Amino acid sequence: MRVERETAGFALPFTAGVLLAAYSGISLSGMDTTSPAAALAVTAICLFTLIHPSRKTFRTSTLCILTGTAAFSSGMLCAFTSSHISVSLSDGDFIIWAESLGRRMQDAIDRIPFTDKNANAIAKALITGERSDIPGWITEAFRNSGASHILALSGLHLGIVYAIMNQALSLAGNYRKIWIPRSLAIILLCGLYTAATGAGPSTARAFLFIFLGETARLTHRHHSTGQILFSALIIQLVLSPSSIRNVGFQLSYAAMAGIAFILPPLQSLWPGSIYEDRPMIKAARKVWNAAAMSVACQLTTAPLAWHYFGTFPKHFLITNLISLPLTGIIIPAIIITLCLQTLGICPAFIISITEQLITALIRSLEIISSM
Repeated sequence: MRVERETAGFALPFTAGVLLAAYSGISLSGMDTTSPAAALAVTAICLFTLIHPSRKTFRTSTLCILTGTAAFSSGMLCAFTSSHISVSLSDGDFIIWAESLGRRMQDAIDRIPFTDKNANAIAKALITGERSDIPGWITEAFRNSGASHILALSGLHLGIVYAIMNQALSLAGNYRKIWIPRSLAIILLCGLYTAATGAGPSTARAFLFIFLGETARLTHRHHSTGQILFSALIIQLVLSPSSIRNVGFQLSYAAMAGIAFILPPLQSLWPGSIYEDRPMIKAARKVWNAAAMSVACQLTTAPLAWHYFGTFPKHFLITNLISLPLTGIIIPAIIITLCLQTLGICPAFIISITEQLITALIRSLEIISSM
């Protein structure tokens, strides 16, 4: 908790500085400044705090004030000079190749022989974020039921992909000598997926979470969700201060704040220990945890959603209890189907099961939206 508070003590005023400058309409991009070096220094400080925390940091209130002031000023400097320090993802051979890979993934999903082309459209949205082929009535059903976040490629989707990679690579064992290759493989594959799908603010945030989490694990440093949240926030704003104006960026970090700080107290309301639960109690606890996560995220994202869209999903709880588990099954099913189809060895029953799962998601959300 101490390191988490120290990271928050830098991240929050830094973010406030970026926010104030970003919405002030002032730009100092034409000035010759040393802000790129300052931005890199901020990132180094953040990573140092995460990986190698000092016991003497933030010992006095005076130091807290000075550090907060410096963080706020650094944030304003980064935002004012964003044309110097924002990282462009439009150039470079790797980015061009990654974007080409993303287009090939879309074409491959279109070639999956589903009987209903709406299934191809949903599959393409879930894996690549491309939603142009989804009919209006399906989009409306997702929106009215409060499940629009399912179609928008986000940290949820990369999190599922990360879990699949982690599970697949865990088959190699848990020996110390393979920790580094496994973590590097996960980081590289997740980074490639992030780049291939456009590296939106939400997926970029999720990749930073994965990168920081794997780094902390390899260096045997304690890390909490809140600590990684604040660290990722600083790094992403240093690299792209303009992201703070993006609605997806704001909703993504708001949702993670709910998971980091509201979810644990809600989960603790369920009595007993998961290790002592009988099978039926364990199942009930999982439902409770899923409901608690939905409530935690809604509490932190609802004000933003109301501000930007003027709506509040009344059935968000039942929607998430149905759509999130289904999505967690559908995405691996699509990936398996896509890989086997690309190799030319995909059995018809796997294609059928994947299509039925996608259809079940559409139908369930259509029913909820009509309530």
